[in-house]
Amino acid sequence: MLNPWRLSLLSRLDTLGTVRAVAKAANLSASSVSQQLAVLEAETRTHLLERTGRRVRLTPAGRMLARRARAILDHMDTVEAELRGLGEEPAGLVRLGAFQSAIHTIAVPAVNRLARSHPRLQIELLELEPHVSMPALRVGDADVIITTTDFVEQPLGPDIDLVPLATDPIVLVVPPGHPAAGRGPADLAAYASEPWAFDIPQSYMANLATRLCREAGFEPRVIARFSNYMMTLQHVEAGLSIALLPGLAVDRRYRVATRELATPVDRSITAAIRRGSAPRAAVDLVLEAIRSHPELPL
Repeated sequence: MLNPWRLSLLSRLDTLGTVRAVAKAANLSASSVSQQLAVLEAETRTHLLERTGRRVRLTPAGRMLARRARAILDHMDTVEAELRGLGEEPAGLVRLGAFQSAIHTIAVPAVNRLARSHPRLQIELLELEPHVSMPALRVGDADVIITTTDFVEQPLGPDIDLVPLATDPIVLVVPPGHPAAGRGPADLAAYASEPWAFDIPQSYMANLATRLCREAGFEPRVIARFSNYMMTLQHVEAGLSIALLPGLAVDRRYRVATRELATPVDRSITAAIRRGSAPRAAVDLVLEAIRSHPELPL
């Protein structure tokens, strides 16, 4: 019989690309992952892996099994949840991943409502930025994610179902006493000499902010990088920098001013689940709670 844990490792290899990345995600050594995949080959009596130099890649049979494995594992999760909640209200674990600014504005309120209405439902909330949430969904580390379809570095595919949630404008954030505060839409070219606070390299907002500044004709002078929007807002509030942030990320507790961009830029906020996974009442409840949030900027 196929071992679910080994199938999960094979599925991760298909998504993450290297044994080392699979080992890190699964908290194992690379040699342990290789050994378990070798056992899976023996169990299936099929050549699943091939070496190219120092790397390992999936054979056509390996890719087929890896992609079927995700559906098999999803179905097993569904059956287990249905058995636990047979004849009762939806129960079980749902792993909800969301990017930082959606955590406190969308995810936490949804989880709070579900905790009151469905106490047997267990929701594990994960902070996952768009560049990591889609791989997490694909390998089964998350059941539902709140992400953006505008992050081109993580292309969509036929294995993903999308549920549109909202649109969120990108805004210029400046200190309250800044000369730009209180005016109309901002032309970024006017801020070429300003000090900027950016997100960490290769993140969605770091890539977007860099692209927008370059399209405006300048290379931004980045003096700070934060993985937390609250720290960015604190830095701007202190008058040390300006920033480009999603509207949802601008917490009203911070004394900053925001301006729309002269050339508007919006991001599409979307929930996503794996296509083809068996229906789960618990996942459906989480999706509905996210969609019914009263303050989404539709």
